[in-house]
Amino acid sequence: MKSTSFSHAIVIGAGMAGLAAARVLSAHCDRVTVLERDSLPANAEPRRGVPHGRHAHGLLARGREGLEQLFPGLTKDLIADGAVAGDLLADASWFNYGVYLASAPCGLTGILLSRPMLEGYVRGRLVADPCVRLLQGTQVKGLLADVARRRVLGVALAAPAPGETSETMLADLVVDASGRHSRAPQWLEELGYAKPEEETLEVDIAYTTRLLRRRPQHLAGKRVVVISAEPPAWRFGVALAQEDDRWIVTLGGYFGDKPLAEDRDFLEFARTLPAPEVADLLTVAEPISDFSAFQFPASRRRRYERLSRLPTGYLVIGDALCSFNPRYGQGMTAAALQALALRDCLAESSEKLAARFYAKASAITDIPWQIAAGGDLRHPRLAHRRSLGDRFLNWYLGKVNRAAARDVGLARTFIQVANLMMPPTRLLAPATMARVAIGNLRPGTTTASAARQHAIGQPLISRPRG
Repeated sequence: MKSTSFSHAIVIGAGMAGLAAARVLSAHCDRVTVLERDSLPANAEPRRGVPHGRHAHGLLARGREGLEQLFPGLTKDLIADGAVAGDLLADASWFNYGVYLASAPCGLTGILLSRPMLEGYVRGRLVADPCVRLLQGTQVKGLLADVARRRVLGVALAAPAPGETSETMLADLVVDASGRHSRAPQWLEELGYAKPEEETLEVDIAYTTRLLRRRPQHLAGKRVVVISAEPPAWRFGVALAQEDDRWIVTLGGYFGDKPLAEDRDFLEFARTLPAPEVADLLTVAEPISDFSAFQFPASRRRRYERLSRLPTGYLVIGDALCSFNPRYGQGMTAAALQALALRDCLAESSEKLAARFYAKASAITDIPWQIAAGGDLRHPRLAHRRSLGDRFLNWYLGKVNRAAARDVGLARTFIQVANLMMPPTRLLAPATMARVAIGNLRPGTTTASAARQHAIGQPLISRPRG
């Protein structure tokens, strides 16, 4: 029998954070209503409300495990439906700090697929639950509260939702998963509460994406290529295998730097990257889509956990809580982990839910925020934001990567940390630091060419002879 904390809960937004939150709430509520302003596609297609859905997405290993907990069988089902599986070190080429990580199995399984495919699968699993209702084309314009404004009682709608006659909807709990453009701070202010503090890091990330036909001989069988931004150009590129025998290739840079939506410029931009794999791929793979462009102005974290007063019956989750630089692929993972934190909070009690949830969500957010912000602060235009700790960590991570070009154990540890399976402090453990020091004493570990030979061991593109 269902353990019920609430009669009715509303989730604003049917993105990954909203779907994960609704899944958790379905175990504690008689009814869950998900309100989505978009008209949702029947197939795995990009939609207007998720403009980033046309671009490369990464689901970190910890995120895959989190979604698997919420939707058992997810990994197996997606692979059966065409998602590409692989070892996150052995089947990938990682170029960071001027070197390639050593290539060997690390034991972490990754699934590679488009954002629309993943979101569509999760949405289908969710709405199969009879207690969950998803209303499309429904826009929320504000919160309803009691006379004392201590409790949120539901939401005000821009127009009656499909099948409804009223422009209001009552609920015991409202979860705001409406994304980085959430109006939660304004809604709280209208109810007499303080806005949360905001931390921002302006990066103006811009990129252009295209789909290519994937062949078995491409990239010598690798399924992932990640080329991090390095001086002097500070440009980055990724090529990820996807369902339907596709590559998705995304190229971009900081402060508005991205290739034009044109064949020649896209290839020339790829040739300026600090490693050649993506450019090599573009010379042999057949394009199967037009170009798509995207711009991301700033990483932003809203500190709800620092508010001294919070209304009962309302909380914020996902990108509405923290919006990460998307080039680190952390957003979906953070959303899944926050949903699991909400599950833990509900299992304990429904009392002071928001305060307890924000405390747990803040601890979850700290690590990916530090990883992303630390990586961005390497850019010279952000030097004024660096602390002494930032300078040390970036210097040390360079040493870690150079040692990990030959030390498989270090490469595995780095990938575990990057996928949020281990805390970053593991890289500072005495035994790890000793291996880093030894690795940097070995000749040749600082050169990209030497690391490439060790990591790949064969040509990146297998071209037919003739």
